[in-house]
Amino acid sequence: MESLTHLDSVAAPIVAINCDTDQILPARYLQKPRSDDFGQFLFRALRFGPEGAERPDFVLNRTPYRESRIVVANHNFGCGSSREHAVWALYDYGFRAAIAPSFGDIFFINCLKNGLLPIVLPEAVVLPLLETLSARPGSRIAIDLPAQTVTLPDGSSHAFDMEPFAKDCLMRGMDEIDYTLSHRDRIDAFERNRVDAF
Repeated sequence: MESLTHLDSVAAPIVAINCDTDQILPARYLQKPRSDDFGQFLFRALRFGPEGAERPDFVLNRTPYRESRIVVANHNFGCGSSREHAVWALYDYGFRAAIAPSFGDIFFINCLKNGLLPIVLPEAVVLPLLETLSARPGSRIAIDLPAQTVTLPDGSSHAFDMEPFAKDCLMRGMDEIDYTLSHRDRIDAFERNRVDAF
């Protein structure tokens, strides 16, 4: 997992409310192994037509949104099924953060476990931001995870909440298994002591 502390990127707007995990990653790709590049399947039905040609009106098929590492979405982003694969698709495509007024609960947790930073900002901030990103392609957002702030294209800065353990893991580029293994010496010592006690 890639460590995340600071991010400055073009941001891509997903304006639709209730963009669900089936739109983010259609169900027909769920049987593929994690070793596959799920980025190629991201928003597959929205990005491509039946013959495989790009849909020119979809945001990620337009310059400069193709290079975005931050997605800004509307209410309830990632709702629907609990498929972790939706986060894999966003991460493999290159996204490292998602900003929205609200997220699907399980999707939010899956983001934290897979290296994607989910940031909740008020509707009064996000809805005008979506308008700005749509009207001014190439607008950039800066994220400072240690300070827990987001700086928008207009220069305004907004604080966001972050659970300390998840923040630490994201900054260190660790998932929960990596974190556990980082304490291998203590685990081995505990196991030795436990065995000796018997």
